[in-house]
Amino acid sequence: MAIGLDVTTPPEPENPEEYDYEKCPFYGELPVRGQILEGLVVSTDMDKTVVVEREYDVTVPKYDRQMKRRSRIPAHVPGVLEPLSVGDTVKIAETRPLSKTKSHVVVEVTEEATAEDIAELTRQSEPEVDLSTGDVTEDAEQEAGEE
Repeated sequence: MAIGLDVTTPPEPENPEEYDYEKCPFYGELPVRGQILEGLVVSTDMDKTVVVEREYDVTVPKYDRQMKRRSRIPAHVPGVLEPLSVGDTVKIAETRPLSKTKSHVVVEVTEEATAEDIAELTRQSEPEVDLSTGDVTEDAEQEAGEE
């Protein structure tokens, strides 16, 4: 509870001389404030940044129903929490702006991804067309034939 949140404190950095204390809420000077959100890591392509996607419900009064919405939030990953992988469930906290798009920092990994979760996420993002030959895959042909 070192940062004012009910999260476990990770172990201290291995290389204190090379560690970025300026952007670390645990061992540096970065204050956390505002919202604490939980979501799924959908991208780890950037250096020290992950994209967290959270799904929430919005009421549509006209139809008296709930509608699902998604938001994608870029968040900074402190060096003591690296490495994260796609499919991990993380808790992020709001902080001062760290860059043009980043105003959140990862404070806890609540659930690590399994191999099945990673396979499911990559299967969703694969294209229907084989890019090497330009041919449509068998699944897409069957779907087209059914219509």
